[in-house]
Amino acid sequence: MSDSLRARIVTAAVLIALLLVVLFALPPVATECVLGLTLLLGAWEWSAFCKLRRPWLRGAYVLAVAVAMGLAWRLSRTRAGLELLLGAAVLWWLVALAWLTLAPRVRRGSAAIAGICSLAPAGVALARLRLQGERGAEWVLFCLLVVWMADIGAYFVGRRFGRRPLAPRISPHKTWEGVLGGMLTCIPVAVAGSFWFSVPLGRLVALCLAAAGFSIVGDLTESLLKRFAGVKDSGRLFPGHGGVMDRIDSLTGALPVLLLGLTVMGVLS
Repeated sequence: MSDSLRARIVTAAVLIALLLVVLFALPPVATECVLGLTLLLGAWEWSAFCKLRRPWLRGAYVLAVAVAMGLAWRLSRTRAGLELLLGAAVLWWLVALAWLTLAPRVRRGSAAIAGICSLAPAGVALARLRLQGERGAEWVLFCLLVVWMADIGAYFVGRRFGRRPLAPRISPHKTWEGVLGGMLTCIPVAVAGSFWFSVPLGRLVALCLAAAGFSIVGDLTESLLKRFAGVKDSGRLFPGHGGVMDRIDSLTGALPVLLLGLTVMGVLS
């Protein structure tokens, strides 16, 4: 086992332990504060993708993301508003997919807008999931597991069997084989979730596969912006993993899809 992989495993174990404490030991309000702070740390890192150098400019960008999250939270107070917000988020990720595919060029303004469109709905989705009654923490953990398993499957299958590049101009090491591996490894989580939450199996598997697909778009969007900013990782907070955005980029694409699907299916209110 390489030193890099060992560091990744140890850091992941510590982060998972902390996450379980935050989700299941803290009251919902405290959990939301921790999750919100994490998103704002991600916004600080995203400000570097916009090539903002001065601390006050980066702070202003974090404030803009915080304001956007507050407005999105107010909109999500009603079911109609929540579905409108999540639908807009899904539309954004479809636009991001077209951006990555057809014209992967970045300017400061587009990088800044992408951050707001990515982080604000993801923050609201996390908070709304946590507030789903007594099982809110379980729903958050389930959605995180779907994305994590997709990431793990893509990483190991891509390393072992990857031959066909997925997006060579954006992230040369990602492959179509890795995409397939990520899709397959999230299915057992969906099956377990179907039994645990008493949700129809076919619909939940389809939703998780869609979320895994959107998680890849979130990952590639961050990769594009890191190339624009000339950085390898979004930060150095987590040994072997980089920064906050390196850990939540896939989640930003997947969480709105998962919550929208669960809401439309009538599983969550």
